[in-house]
Amino acid sequence: MKTTSLFLISLFAITMFMTSCGGGSQPAADQAATAVKATGPYADLPADIQAMMPRGEEIYKTKCTVCHQTTGLGIENVFPPLSKADYLLADKVRAVAQTLNGSKLEMIVNGKKYTQEMLPQVDTKEDAVAVINYVLNNFGNKDGFVTMAEVQDLEIKPRKK
Repeated sequence: MKTTSLFLISLFAITMFMTSCGGGSQPAADQAATAVKATGPYADLPADIQAMMPRGEEIYKTKCTVCHQTTGLGIENVFPPLSKADYLLADKVRAVAQTLNGSKLEMIVNGKKYTQEMLPQVDTKEDAVAVINYVLNNFGNKDGFVTMAEVQDLEIKPRKK
């Protein structure tokens, strides 16, 4: 009995030593190298941008589909397409500003003129960035992203009530 107890105590001590000395956690660099790569349609985007996509999709579905349609193709001669839209891709920060503050500017999108006013769609820069990032990576677009740092100086214009 004394030998069995000594054996169990020794086994416990060895197990504790093995798991606490170097076997417990990897250095941060090793963890990054062995981390599971994200999968799905946004796998090539930074994690913070990936995290915005569900919110961007929600905003698009509730605010944008009426004009730009579920396909992102818009309504010809009335509401511009977002799918492969040269105007959108030419200035992503402008796209965030227009989503946030609206726009009365004439737009030439893929060679066609659009003059319909766009009303403000969201109240925060975070929401504007989320929905633009969603658009930049859907509807046949694979056009990168815009960051919060890029829009930090963007003015939110007062709204008429």
